[in-house]
Amino acid sequence: MKISTSEYIIRETVVSLKRNSWMSFASIGTVAVSLFVLGMFLILVLNMNRMTNSLESQVEISVYAKDEVNESGLRTLEERIASMQGIESVKFIDRETAMERFRERLGDQQFLLDALGDKNPLPNSFEVKVRQPEMVRTAAEAIQEMPGVETAKYGQDVVEHLFDITRLVRLFGLALMFVLALATLFIISNTIRLTVFARRKEVAIMKYVGATDWFIRWPFLLEGVVLGCFGGIVAALALRGVYRIIAAKIYDTLAFFPLIPENPFLHYVTAAILVCGMLIGALGSTISLKRFLNA
Repeated sequence: MKISTSEYIIRETVVSLKRNSWMSFASIGTVAVSLFVLGMFLILVLNMNRMTNSLESQVEISVYAKDEVNESGLRTLEERIASMQGIESVKFIDRETAMERFRERLGDQQFLLDALGDKNPLPNSFEVKVRQPEMVRTAAEAIQEMPGVETAKYGQDVVEHLFDITRLVRLFGLALMFVLALATLFIISNTIRLTVFARRKEVAIMKYVGATDWFIRWPFLLEGVVLGCFGGIVAALALRGVYRIIAAKIYDTLAFFPLIPENPFLHYVTAAILVCGMLIGALGSTISLKRFLNA
């Protein structure tokens, strides 16, 4: 591209933005709102994904040994479980520790255990964690078949529902962001279309004297990118402010909530919003010009 051509494209873009200043401001505002909503859902989906990953990582298998298994058998069983593929850790819980935990759980109702006297009906057990949550069912079934194991449980119903919810959240979030991206594309393309319509005679004359489609297209393409970029900047600044406020509120009430830290997360979100805004602006311009250039 020659320097004179580049100067023409930049000058025409600036002139078009100034000539339609109110429309440009309205477009930037509309794009900013659309990208802000898109960004909020992106942040929401990513944080929910982090939360579900945190919940999934806490899924563990409770393995209860048979009463007749002696100390040597328990060590052998622990080694067998630990050697299985996909097992992250195995922690032995003797029956005394299990009873102490049970008493703590009962709190003020510990008197319910008085009838047991010195007897401890709780079995020796293992807390087993897997590397990937999806492996928990297969691992539990394999452990259940081992000699010396009374039962292996992982809260089947709760875990299966948890996996269903996480899949639904991820799919819904992606689908919603796709719809919002299409809505933003529609807004920008219609804004550029109004600009092109106002200059349709100029476009027709340029085509008549032999101007190429790309020579005509570049100023409008750049205008769409500029509108998308400015809208993205406004949306990104608003998102950063809102996220900081929400994060502060959440940490004040739920200090251990697995919220994604601001840095470098907000930098990535800002970059994604800016790139998304410029790409949608360029695509919107291309769609708007197609009809006029093909005429």
